[in-house]
Order: sequence, then C-alpha cells, then structure tokens
Amino acid sequence: MRPIALLTLVATLFPSLAGAAPLTADEAVKLALQKNSSILQAEASVLSARGGLWSAYSRVLPSVGINAARDGSLTRNASGSAIFGGFPPSSFSIFDDEAYRGSYGLSGRWPVLNPSAIVGLSSARAAMRGASYGRAATRADVRLETKRRFYEVVKAMHLAGVSNRALRLSRDDERRVRALFEVGSVSKSDLLKAQVRTAQSQLDSLLSDHAVINLRVSLAQQLGVSEKELAEVDSTLTAAHEQMDAGVVLEEARRHRPDLVAAESDLRAAELGLRSAHWSRLPSLSLSGGYTPDSKSSDKRFDDAAHTSGRSSASETKKEWSGEVAVNMNVFDGFLTDAAVASARSRLVSARETRDALVRNLEGEVRQTLLGYQEAVEREALGRRTVESASENLNLVQQKYNVGSATILDLIDSQVQLQRAQSDLVSALADIRVAEAAVDRVRGKGE
Repeated sequence: MRPIALLTLVATLFPSLAGAAPLTADEAVKLALQKNSSILQAEASVLSARGGLWSAYSRVLPSVGINAARDGSLTRNASGSAIFGGFPPSSFSIFDDEAYRGSYGLSGRWPVLNPSAIVGLSSARAAMRGASYGRAATRADVRLETKRRFYEVVKAMHLAGVSNRALRLSRDDERRVRALFEVGSVSKSDLLKAQVRTAQSQLDSLLSDHAVINLRVSLAQQLGVSEKELAEVDSTLTAAHEQMDAGVVLEEARRHRPDLVAAESDLRAAELGLRSAHWSRLPSLSLSGGYTPDSKSSDKRFDDAAHTSGRSSASETKKEWSGEVAVNMNVFDGFLTDAAVASARSRLVSARETRDALVRNLEGEVRQTLLGYQEAVEREALGRRTVESASENLNLVQQKYNVGSATILDLIDSQVQLQRAQSDLVSALADIRVAEAAVDRVRGKGE
C-alpha cells in the first residue's frame, strides 16, 4: 500500500509527471468559449454596439468644455496715414505693432430637443440589447459545434478500437484457415477469402486511425488551439435518457432562445432607426453658452525703429457670460436624409425577414431536434440488443465450430456481425450526446 500511496501523492503534487488528465466535453466547451474565433467576433460586435450607444447618447446629452487661449501678433514696418474730411493726410508714419491676448473659461452646449437624436438613442439601446443576445446565441452555437466535434473524435476512437480488434481477428482467422488449408480441410478459395478479409481489415484500421487524427485537428480548430496542444480526449461514452415533451420544449424555446430575442431587438432597432431618419427633417432646439472669468489684451505701437516712442493700450474683462438659443431645421441637404431613410428601410426589411424566418421555422426545428434525439435513443437500445444477440450467436457458433458442426466461415461471419453491432452501438451513444447538446441549444438552455 505504501508504494501506491507514494505514487498517488506524486500524481497529486506533480500532475505533469503523471500525465495530463483527459480532455472532457465540458472542458472542451469552456476552452472554445474563450478562444473560438466566432466568440471573439461576437465580442467585437458587442463593443461596436456599445460604441454606437455612446455615440447616440452624445447627441442628446449636454457637453461641457474647458478652454484657454493665448495669442500674439507682431507687425514690422507698417505704414499709415490719417485723413480728416477732404483734406490731405494729416500725418504719415511707419510703425511697428505688438499685440497680445489671453483668456480662459468654460463653454457648453445642450441639444434640448432633437427628435431624431432621441429616437436614435432608443434605436441604439435596442441594438445593444440585440448584440448582447446575439453573443449569447453565438455561444450556444459554439457549444453545440464543439460537442459535435468532440464526440465525433470519441466515436472515431471507439471505431478505431473496433477496427483494430477486427484486424487481429482477421489475422488469427487467416492463420487458422491457412493451417486448415495445409492439411486439406478447406479449399484454396477459403484461404483467398480470408486473405482478402485481412487486407480489408488492414485498410479499415488504417482509415479509422487517420479519421481520429483528422477529427482531432478539426476539434483543435474549433477550440482555437493547435492539434499538438490538444490533450487526449476522454473517450467515456454514457447516456442518460430524458423524456421530453415537444410542447414544453417549444415553449421554452420561444421564451429563452437568445437568437429569437436578438432578432426581436434588431427589428425594434431597425424600426426606430427608420423613424429617426424620417425625424431628422424636424426642427431641433439647442442651447449654448460660455463663461470667461478673465480676459486680457494689450497693444503696443512704436513710431520709430529704436522703439523709443509710441503708444500702448491694455484692457481686462472680468466674468464674461454668453448664451445662445438656436432653432435649426433641415430644409434641403442634397438628398442626404433620403439616403439615410432608404438605408434604414433596407435594414428594417432585412431584420423583419430574419425575425419572421426564425419564428416560422422554430416549431419545425424543435420537432426535428427531438426526432433526432429520439432516433439516437432508439438506435442505442437497438444496438445494445443487437450486441447481445451477436455475442450470443458468436458463442453458439464457436461451440459448434469446436465440435465440427460449423465451418470457419460461419465463425468469421459471426465475428463480423458482432463487430458491426459494436460499431453501431458506439455511433448511437455518441449521437445521443450530440443530440442532447442540440436539444439544449434549441430550447435556449443557458450555460
């Protein structure tokens, strides 16, 4: 017991030395929800919708800014004269000029009433909600596709095991047929058939091994990792049957399917977007104002090149307030509004058709999914009975063969029947797990 306890302790403290644990279906789904490209694109769509929402808020909320300015000007060798009435110039001079101005303050603007912007904000909120539920729908699709590929790998692994066992049996049978042929108990044709069967079993084993590799690559692509980084897949296949009522599942789908909610939200956003485009022709009211606590300016003029004589002035303003009320109405903008209306109407037509198609096909999709699950369950029950019958038949044929009342071909045929029954059972078990994931997806079951 002490060596076993020591090995257990080492495996616990140093899992890398004991080998990585097999990858389960739930772990594969968790990894796919982190790295799958569809998930990343859905996240990008949510960020884009959030940006549109903030942009819509900016059209209805007030804006405030802090401004400060300091500027100056320098003029060299300027000339001028003063004229009074129709008399000749009273003076003519060449002068330099320096001027400086500085101020700081606050400015703000508030679009008090903009019907188009207000409706556009509601549209952006609906679009944000649609993007969030669209992300949930994408996650549901990724979960289903990940489980499908995972159990395809599991099925291929089991079928590869069946093919390898069939190959061993074919080789053993060929050796026995060859021995019987050498003593004259079977014909040359029987030996050739055994050789053909062995060659076919070798081909099936090779193809099944290659199928495992190809499906592992497909699973790794779904998970967003390389095939080398993919751990060994847990090949356990169990199925717990569940009784499902089509009406209950359909009602759950109508209430919980994220793609349906996303389609409804997108349709609402499109309707409001069209209204916003139309209402951009309406007048809008805005307020703007500013406050300047301090503003200073100075001006110096020099009448000679040596800057020894001249005039200067300076001014300072305290607490300057300004305000404006503006009403704007778009009379003609070169058909820009018409273009926005046409684009919004196109979006509305597309969103309505997407929503209607989902609602129209929902009942059929639920029925197809439940039929697929029921078919897999029935195939699994039939497969188990077939395996039991094939196993019993193989035992009977083996006993008959041992006493000489059955030929080697009868024995081989019974072995082939058992292998096919085992393959069908494995396929049914894997299909049940995939069908369960499909039912979860169609009923809108969350994570």
